[in-house]
Amino acid sequence: MKASEGKIGRVFIIRLEDGDALPACIESFAAEKKISVGQVILIGGIGDGQVVVGPRRSDEMPPEPILLPVDGAHEVVGVGIIAPDGKGKPTLHIHAALGRSGQTTTGCLRPGVSTWLVGEVIIFEILGTDAARIPSETANFELLQVDRT
Repeated sequence: MKASEGKIGRVFIIRLEDGDALPACIESFAAEKKISVGQVILIGGIGDGQVVVGPRRSDEMPPEPILLPVDGAHEVVGVGIIAPDGKGKPTLHIHAALGRSGQTTTGCLRPGVSTWLVGEVIIFEILGTDAARIPSETANFELLQVDRT
């Protein structure tokens, strides 16, 4: 395990509108407000897109994602971490549980997921920590790295 300590900076409350694209709209907001690292909490509705619900095989690298389409409006609760990518762009990694008609899907919200009616987001900015998303050749995606000194 690796860790990095920081302090809470600003706190933002955001209302997402119907059709807002996730994670892009939160990443754009973070870039506009110069949020480098932060925690994101999301509640509301999701209407479109796909969710990564695991690797096809646990023992293969890089993993082949299983993508499950979002079929109609779902309730959502999610939590994520914003950290800069290799170019300094705030990048959101968010996992969520989506529920509809007594069924729940849990996974990673990927580009193309959109808000249904409303989404409510809280961002807690984290100051003084050295965290970033660094490309992993093994996994073939960017992994959070902390304590990079």
